[in-house]
Amino acid sequence: MATKPGVLTDWPWAPLGSFKYIVIAPWAVHSTYRFVTDDPEKRDLGYSLVFPFLLFRILHNQVWISLSRYYTSSGKRRIVDKGIDFNQVDRETNWDDQILFNGVLFYTGICLLPEAKQLPWWRTDGVLMAALIHAGPVEFLYYWLHKALHHHFLYSRYHSHHHSSIVTEPITSVIHPFAEHIAYFILFAIPLLTTLLTKTASIISFAGYIIYIDFMNNMGHCNFELIPKRLFHLFPPLKFLCYTPSFHSLHHTQFRTNYSLFMPLYDYIYGTMDESTDTLYEKSLERGDDRVDVVHLTHLTTPESIYHLRIGLASFASYPFSYRWFMRLLWPFTSLSMIFTLFYARLFVAERNSFKKLNLQSWMIPRYNLQYLLKWRKDAINNMIEKAILEADKKGVKVLSLGLMNQGEELNRNGEVYIHKHPEMKVRLVDGSRLAAAVVINSVPKETTNVLMTGNLTKVAYTIASALCQRGVQVSILRLDEYEKIRSCVPQECRDHLVYLTSEALSSNKVWLVGEGTTREEQEQATKGTLFIPFSQFPLKQLRRDCIYHTTPALIVPKSLVNIHSCENWLPRKAMSATRVAGILHALEGWDMHECGTSLLLSDLDHVWEACLSHGFQPLLLPHH
Repeated sequence: MATKPGVLTDWPWAPLGSFKYIVIAPWAVHSTYRFVTDDPEKRDLGYSLVFPFLLFRILHNQVWISLSRYYTSSGKRRIVDKGIDFNQVDRETNWDDQILFNGVLFYTGICLLPEAKQLPWWRTDGVLMAALIHAGPVEFLYYWLHKALHHHFLYSRYHSHHHSSIVTEPITSVIHPFAEHIAYFILFAIPLLTTLLTKTASIISFAGYIIYIDFMNNMGHCNFELIPKRLFHLFPPLKFLCYTPSFHSLHHTQFRTNYSLFMPLYDYIYGTMDESTDTLYEKSLERGDDRVDVVHLTHLTTPESIYHLRIGLASFASYPFSYRWFMRLLWPFTSLSMIFTLFYARLFVAERNSFKKLNLQSWMIPRYNLQYLLKWRKDAINNMIEKAILEADKKGVKVLSLGLMNQGEELNRNGEVYIHKHPEMKVRLVDGSRLAAAVVINSVPKETTNVLMTGNLTKVAYTIASALCQRGVQVSILRLDEYEKIRSCVPQECRDHLVYLTSEALSSNKVWLVGEGTTREEQEQATKGTLFIPFSQFPLKQLRRDCIYHTTPALIVPKSLVNIHSCENWLPRKAMSATRVAGILHALEGWDMHECGTSLLLSDLDHVWEACLSHGFQPLLLPHH
């Protein structure tokens, strides 16, 4: 919001929240009804196509959001290195308001203006007229309107809201107070109304002009350079007629230069062209991929998790993943994405961060949990993981952490297979087990004297049980076969603290340490107020409203960790999985060994926990009941 919000800052439908689309619903229903019932020769296609056109604009903007985040993740052609945060994502959540606003005005105009009815598909004279009016009056008036908005009176009340985003994303282009959008619509309506009044308007001239504005707005704010230099060499005057993303990026970083809309001509005329424009353009165009120190290798989880990627739905990705109602409507896209991943096995950079002197990246394997569980896919997935490890080694990556199901006993012996196969590689593999065990141990309330452990036990579970027994905490095992396995891992002098517990004696255990495979029946046996703490990388399904569910092993990141603006799967904001943090910690501390494999007991838990805290990572607070 602007520093001193002025009149008409908020959108009229802001109180409606996510129900704001009911504003346009009557027109959308009526236009659809008219299209279906009217005689084909009497249909007003312009009126019928408004709603589909609005949907197309939303899709167009989403494509730009995904492209921008995809390209800026690797660093190639990126313009500004600074990251964005959750505040910016929240501020830009209402980017679709201007599309809704335009829809209301389009429908109103068609109903009130006779000239707007029964438009033809194409009129060449109308298209040329709209282009000339935009290049002349619209660009000229916008330049002076924009300069006026930078006057301290208007800037503090309106335009500062837009400039709150130093690092721009495509949707930053439309993040303005309502009053500004009214001014912009009046300005952009000049070519449209002129063609209407001269009876040269057409459906293509209207739609084409709006798409042109959307395209140029998104391009100018995408934060990566994409216009090839050869275009300016082939046609030198183009530099006066078409701006570049780096041109407008300078306006957001310098504020007092590069005011033009899409044509830099007026900045050249009035002497407001930034002197570093050409230099930044060439530098951004020639920029290669970032140097990477730490890689977190992860994968998709459920089919719907495709939307929760950072390159997916920006606002949705900024909150912990949960199934939403709109996902039912997106099932055709979800199905297509699953089919696509069957044939497209290319690894891609999903996220970039920086912390202290380290450059961090998350690499995504386009495979789902279900595919990891299929035995006939085991070799193919292992090959993909191996290829990612070798690629990281080739790029000089120091540490690669194996997230989620990329490490497992049956799949690759918790990463040990790759170490034996490539003993010469310099990249260090980390599965995060030590830190995960330390996080779980330190999540157990200090006054706890006994805990219950159930689920499929892993080396993390064995380590936790052994450590708690050594600290005098009684560890009860609910399954007899797991009790026998874990007993052999606990030191002789501490085995009295490890007990096999029958289901009839659960009332004294208020803290449960749970892994994958914990059944519904076991959860139902827990007493009211039980705290469930997962030691696995996947959360327990929350079946009990009268119990407390802790997150999977994770930590709150320091404020100095840059570019955190999306949630890692189901984790809360500003939280990072223990596996991911372990990779960062490994590089920060300069540990030169691999930290993965099949060893059942892990050592130095206190050491790794203290190192974690020393770098500013903090434990997650216990969730409220």
